[in-house]
Amino acid sequence: MAEKGLSFADRRANARANSGKLQARAEAAGNDLAWFDELYQAAGDDPAGVPWADLEPHPGLAEWIGRSGMLYEGRAIDIGCGLGDNAEALSDAGYDVTAFDLSPTAIAWAKQRFDRTRVDYRAADLFALPDEWAGAFDLVHECYTLQALKHDFRKKAFGAIAALVAPGGSLLVICRSRPDNVEVDGPPWPLSRAELAAFESFGLTEKGFQEFTVDRPDRSIPHFRVMYTRSKS
Repeated sequence: MAEKGLSFADRRANARANSGKLQARAEAAGNDLAWFDELYQAAGDDPAGVPWADLEPHPGLAEWIGRSGMLYEGRAIDIGCGLGDNAEALSDAGYDVTAFDLSPTAIAWAKQRFDRTRVDYRAADLFALPDEWAGAFDLVHECYTLQALKHDFRKKAFGAIAALVAPGGSLLVICRSRPDNVEVDGPPWPLSRAELAAFESFGLTEKGFQEFTVDRPDRSIPHFRVMYTRSKS
C-alpha cells in the first residue's frame, strides 16, 4: 500500500533504502535471493515500492526497438521481467515472448496489469530453468538482473543467460555501468565492460556496444547497451 502522505518520489526513495536492508538481511540468512519477492510483497500494490519499476519500457530498450533495424520476429525471452513493461514492448514489436521472474508476486502483478497479454509469464529461477529453454530463443533480453546479483550468483548468471541464446540468435544486455576496477555500493551493483566480456567465454560475440545515460529528476545514470550474437553453427 502507498505510504500515506508521501509523494511517489519519496516512496521510491524509501523503497531504494529498503531494498538494501532486505538484501543484506537475506544474505546474512544464507538465502541471498529471497529479498526479491520480499520487496515485491512489501510494495503491496504501489509501484513506487519497486525501485526499478517505471511502468513503461526501459528507455534503452524502447530506443533500440525504434532504431535497431532488426526483424522483430521469432522467440524472445525477457529475464527478470518484473512488472512486465519490457516484455510487453518486445511482444508489441512482433516477438513471441516468454518472460520470467524469480518473484511469484511480480509475475502475478504483471499478469494483472496486462490481463489480455500475449506474453507467457512464468515464475522461474535463472539458475534452474526448464530444460526446453536451453538454446531456444532468437532474442534474449537482459535488463537489470545481473546488476542485482553479487558474488557467485553474478558469475553463474553469465553462463545461465548465454545458454538461452539459440544458434544464430542474439543477446541484448542493458545495465547500469561503472568503469573497470571501480567498485560501488548497492543494490544495484553496476557492471563494468570488463565484466560483460564474460559472455564471450560462453560462445557469444560482441556485435554492438553503446554508452548512454538515463536522466532522472535528480541525476543522470550511466548505462551500457551491448548486443551479442551466437553463430549458427
